[in-house]
Amino acid sequence: MIETPSPTGAAAPKVRPMTRAEVAAFIAAIGEANPEGQTELSFGTPFSLLVAVVLSAQATDASVNKASVGLFADAPDPAAMVRLGEEGVARHIRAIGLWRAKARNVVALSQALLDRHGGAVPGDRAALEALPGVGRKTANVVLNVAFGESTMAVDTHIFRLGNRTGLAAGKTPRVVEDGLVRRIPKAVLRPAHHWLILHGRYVCKARVPECWRCVARAWCHYPDKLTQPPRK
Repeated sequence: MIETPSPTGAAAPKVRPMTRAEVAAFIAAIGEANPEGQTELSFGTPFSLLVAVVLSAQATDASVNKASVGLFADAPDPAAMVRLGEEGVARHIRAIGLWRAKARNVVALSQALLDRHGGAVPGDRAALEALPGVGRKTANVVLNVAFGESTMAVDTHIFRLGNRTGLAAGKTPRVVEDGLVRRIPKAVLRPAHHWLILHGRYVCKARVPECWRCVARAWCHYPDKLTQPPRK
């Protein structure tokens, strides 16, 4: 069992790992509650998905969607994005965190797509991770959403859930990812990525998990479950 940091920085209680049967039941419950779960980023092509995911680092999906409407209207493909240039991209995304670095990476990855892949987004992990600004999490999202692969992109929500509930504890996103991939039934691994993100975003929240309305609380090992909303 791993002692993980709480959202406030204090040491959290040790959480007993779920059994495989409990993992399967937990995933089935949140899947039944949100069977149509999918990414909340707005995109139309693998390229716009890739750019949106790069922009979403340390930013909300809502803020990215707001900024990307104009960006993708001006630059729907890699060639247009390169023509738009860093300053042109920056004008659209200034409200998003780390916008300067992201503008630079979006133009650079667009040029790399033109130079190495004929302007197409590759469906290969190594090729994706070789693009500027693209790490393992971004590659996992693109492979899952655009190419239908059963990958698990561990964002802050999934990292929290893995550690808090007993699904798959780990001190790094990669350890949590490997644990989830190993323990979640393979038949539902691909959609489970979306179910977990949405569950963490809207139910198992960082500061106050809303256990009183969690459909999977019967299998969760979090010791401090709230049976009703806290008094304001």
